[in-house]
Amino acid sequence: MSNPVIALFMLGLFIVFIFLGFPIAFTLMAMAVGFGFYAYYNPAVAFWDNNIFYLLVQNTFSVMSSDVLISIPLFLFMGYIIERSNILERLFESLQVALRHVPGAMGVAALVTCALFATATGIVGAVVTLMGLLALPAMLKAGYDQKLSSGIIAAGGTLGILIPPSIMLIVYAATAGISVVKLYAAALIPGFMLAGLYLLYIIVRVLINPSLAPKPKDVDHITFWVGFKLLLTAFFPLAFLIVAVLGSILFGLATPSEAAAMGALGGIFLSLAYGSFTWDRMRESVYLTAKTSAMVCWLFVGSWTFSSVFSYLGGEGLIEHFILSMNLSTLQFLILAQLIIFILGWPLEWSEIIIIFVPIFLPLLAIFDVDPLLFGLLIAINLQTSFLTPPMAMSAYYLKGVAPPGLELWTIFKGCFPFLGIVLLTLVLVYVQPKIVTFLPDLLYSPTSGAKDDSKPREEGVIDPAFFMQTK
Repeated sequence: MSNPVIALFMLGLFIVFIFLGFPIAFTLMAMAVGFGFYAYYNPAVAFWDNNIFYLLVQNTFSVMSSDVLISIPLFLFMGYIIERSNILERLFESLQVALRHVPGAMGVAALVTCALFATATGIVGAVVTLMGLLALPAMLKAGYDQKLSSGIIAAGGTLGILIPPSIMLIVYAATAGISVVKLYAAALIPGFMLAGLYLLYIIVRVLINPSLAPKPKDVDHITFWVGFKLLLTAFFPLAFLIVAVLGSILFGLATPSEAAAMGALGGIFLSLAYGSFTWDRMRESVYLTAKTSAMVCWLFVGSWTFSSVFSYLGGEGLIEHFILSMNLSTLQFLILAQLIIFILGWPLEWSEIIIIFVPIFLPLLAIFDVDPLLFGLLIAINLQTSFLTPPMAMSAYYLKGVAPPGLELWTIFKGCFPFLGIVLLTLVLVYVQPKIVTFLPDLLYSPTSGAKDDSKPREEGVIDPAFFMQTK
């Protein structure tokens, strides 16, 4: 059996272990060490001198000491502490009052709340669950259509994957070795465009059929100043925090890690301002941050080691040769890659897709003349579909877990379908007009621009896995 065939067997065996439910990060490391010991085996050296052990140690050190990845736990902590600050109910109420004259006001308010909260936390399950507990019963009680209500919450909760400051974009930037700052700038227009299309769909749908979202009867007496006061105390503080964090990154005032630290501190201040800060909530937020950060870091360690062994055995070259032999155009390559990622999105989380499978496509980007920024944003938009597409639509399952008893899972699925179509439309628009992604980075970070990109996508001193891909 040749080495490239062994590499493919290694990849296939890993996929089998995933479906069997083994922990992904440690499965990656175990298989990398096992197959790597074979790949780097030299009978002239001692057992512990095998290069695979040096590779594993160096990758672990590189990941744990990476300045780029420091922003992940800080942004996570910001999200967890905000999630526990009881701001969501105030936010939804203030937006509902401010938008009371807009068709489908509660639905629009729910989507804007989802988008803002998802952007602040970046945790899809938490946003969908909390909004399912807070907004869904209120919408159903007001006579809103079950499908429309559930679709709004399921789709709105996924926007945090795409709209900065997104944890997923940081992970992709670290994986692809590109600038987090430029990736954030590239994500702004597609992210707000997708959210805008969601809002447009809701409003147009309600204008066509007002019975889907009856106007509440108890809002006409509310004055402008009452609505403004609600916005001032609930909407503007969180919006200001997000804009301050994102603006400081995009305009070169702070690195992503520094801005994340500022956001984490701002989250604590928000919690104190709303009188919801307790040491128990603080401890829980720290614990959840450490747990999620450790998962991401060990996934990086396992993935980099696994990828190095896979490449050394010739697996990457075999896949590259196979794809090139298909004589694909750039558009066909992009469609094929996105189709594979779409399918992977059913059984896998976005973190596993980005860290494990995306590196397989990265060496092909230069061959097909694809901008890594564009490729990353296509993936981020595509991953919205994995949360909305049956039978493994995780947003629907999150919502079903907290929904009123009368709301069936299939009803939630049907509510997701129109929003799934909007995601696919956004993908098509980005394919047709890539400037949607590249315009803002080119504008802000061109040589004549005054803005600075101070981020370092991969820190100096990181051991290049290619060092271990030398001839035996």
